[in-house]
Amino acid sequence: MNQVAQQPETLQRQNQTLRADAPSTAAPTLSVKGLTISYQAKRGAVQAVRNVSFEVQRGEALALIGESGSGKTTMGLGMVRLLPSTATVSQGQMLYQRQLDGQDTNRVDVLQLKGRDLRQFRWKECAMVFQAALNAFNPVLRISDQFGDTARAHSYLQGKDLAERARQLFELVRLDPERVWRSYPHELSGGMRQRVLIALGLLLEPQLLILDEPTTALDILTQRNIMDVLKELRQRLDFSLLFISHDLSLAAELADRVATMYAGKLVEISDVYTTFKNPVHPYTIGLINAVPTLTAHRDHVASIPGSPPDLIDLPRGCKFHPRCPLATERCREEEPELVPSTDDTHWVACWNWEIARSQLSAGQKGTSA
Repeated sequence: MNQVAQQPETLQRQNQTLRADAPSTAAPTLSVKGLTISYQAKRGAVQAVRNVSFEVQRGEALALIGESGSGKTTMGLGMVRLLPSTATVSQGQMLYQRQLDGQDTNRVDVLQLKGRDLRQFRWKECAMVFQAALNAFNPVLRISDQFGDTARAHSYLQGKDLAERARQLFELVRLDPERVWRSYPHELSGGMRQRVLIALGLLLEPQLLILDEPTTALDILTQRNIMDVLKELRQRLDFSLLFISHDLSLAAELADRVATMYAGKLVEISDVYTTFKNPVHPYTIGLINAVPTLTAHRDHVASIPGSPPDLIDLPRGCKFHPRCPLATERCREEEPELVPSTDDTHWVACWNWEIARSQLSAGQKGTSA
């Protein structure tokens, strides 16, 4: 049976929480329904994303957290249709709400877009800031040329108008326009390249910006700078944001809601305060407990036992059960789906979430959100 047909009612209930300043009648910018993505390998199919459903509300920042290999980047690449040739989207929908002059127009399924419509969606309506900024740029072209190529591909501003638009964006991301505009990528530091890529992503004023580990391999001061830039840009430009990261402290600071991903599936989703103060899935609790704090003794740093599962040969039942201290026979045989936990805005995929909340959260160190 096609699982997509089972998703809409659940998805509608799951995502009733909007930002406090957003109108309740606003349509979500992006609705992902029953998305399944796999890669073909010699040993078999790598089940990278398995029947995932969620929404990104208008003007909202949604953080997607989890260990490396949980499917976060595959999800982001799937949203902009940039998956490698070995990847297959076997089912699902990605419904994007187009806007014109601030008003909703038509809703399109991104997976069905082709040709000119797909090109318009990429970068003009949904842009992605990739993890390795240096690899995202052409090393033999100046930054000005790369902005020009992007603008020409979308019939956007040219010449002095483009330079003025770039200058405004560079100032927004706290860069010196005169220096950056004529530079090659290798002449800029890692933090500068990352901010240039953010400026390039915002060039065409997209409604949705996807950030894939935007602060990886950057020093703590540069991370702080980029986070401040992103918060300021959201306030000024009011775009939706999907923030992919394994750094919980950054997710706590930037996001409105947090979705935890494990073995290709969402296992918990709620507002950022609830995620860090009252998590109920054993995996989310384990991730938060593994974050070292300034007051904790070095011998008290916790970790999640075991390793992430093999995505080609997944275990039966709940995929987290081999590492879970609360696993029961039901966990080993049946995989749970997302259901409301403490309220209709906090969803979890766990048979024993009430026990996890009372037993595992009791010793939780907590992370300030």
